[in-house]
Amino acid sequence: MKSVHWFLFIFLLFFAPIASPMVQAFTGTYGINYGRIADNIPSPDEVVTLLRAAKIRNVRIYDADHSVLKAFSGTGLELVVGLPNDYVKEMSVNASHAMTWVKENVQAFLPKTSICGIAVGNEVLGGSDYELWGALLGAIKNVYNALKKLHLADVVQITTAHSQAVFANSYPPSSCVFRDNVVQYMKPLLEFFSQIGSPFCLNAYPFLAYMSDPENIDVNYALFQKTQGIYDPKTDLHYDNMLDAQIDAVYAALEDAGYKKMEVIVTETGWASHGDDNEAAATADNARTYNYNLRKRLAKKKGTPLRPKIVVKAYIFAVFNEDLKPGATSERNYGLFKADGSISYDIGFHGLKSSSADSLHLSMKAVQDQALPSSCFLTLTISAVASLLFLRQ
Repeated sequence: MKSVHWFLFIFLLFFAPIASPMVQAFTGTYGINYGRIADNIPSPDEVVTLLRAAKIRNVRIYDADHSVLKAFSGTGLELVVGLPNDYVKEMSVNASHAMTWVKENVQAFLPKTSICGIAVGNEVLGGSDYELWGALLGAIKNVYNALKKLHLADVVQITTAHSQAVFANSYPPSSCVFRDNVVQYMKPLLEFFSQIGSPFCLNAYPFLAYMSDPENIDVNYALFQKTQGIYDPKTDLHYDNMLDAQIDAVYAALEDAGYKKMEVIVTETGWASHGDDNEAAATADNARTYNYNLRKRLAKKKGTPLRPKIVVKAYIFAVFNEDLKPGATSERNYGLFKADGSISYDIGFHGLKSSSADSLHLSMKAVQDQALPSSCFLTLTISAVASLLFLRQ
């Protein structure tokens, strides 16, 4: 029987087909959004230095700027590029344009620049441009088909991020469903994403939720501080922070729509450090508290009350304060770093240059978020098979 076991082992090792792992665009639990609507921020090369020093590996940008893609070449930083909303209609009706865009902005930079995802549009559903709603799925399919023809579909993940505007209700979390006028667009999108293994991407801002109803929401609940929290009678679950509740509300909506197994990833979350007179919660102290506690929460690598086995992953918004963003003052003050590269407030990172905030250093272990490389996974799998074979002798 030994010869039979040996033959089976050699066959598994060299000849048996090994299923390709589902493409993953996120290593560990912590990432950051690198927005560039500013005229005074550091160069992409300096940003690479900043992010590597902070040990932040996952980065999202909102376009596919070639100066950024070149700067990230050979760095080990994993990048999700964006196809802006302005391109969505064109990509939806013209597959050849989608192919050209993928070739010029993704394939041309692989593998030196680790582009692991494409975000097609941002907060399209629930937005004000209804033509975009109808064009989104077509654009996503054309971009995905281009990746498939270029043999990149198992390397680059396709997503699109949603705001809270796609939901009809989110309190308590178990009551959350998609808005009636969104469902006809959302369900086909979810069906396609379930087929290709893409997650549901959520832009979640406890800051905005608190600002919308400060009289009835405890700011400590929004800031991960000690609080009474909320109780969901339907699920018999308790929530001690708002972000977990926002994520579980999405899981409830997905389950209601028939997609219980889809993962939720937070693609934007943050807290403004400065705002207008009517934005009293936008303070450096609150921003520091939110982002410091969020970093600690993500480092625990745990799930939510409703999905305890699905580890929460989040991209923080954002690297810099962006001085050219329109809207309220808070919109220009989400950065962990100031435009000169110094820290806006201290949550354990260091800037390109020292600042007065460095003297407020909060002691915290560096977040160790390194995933096993695929070669290690293969080695462990083969070792496990070999062990089982020999134990049966």
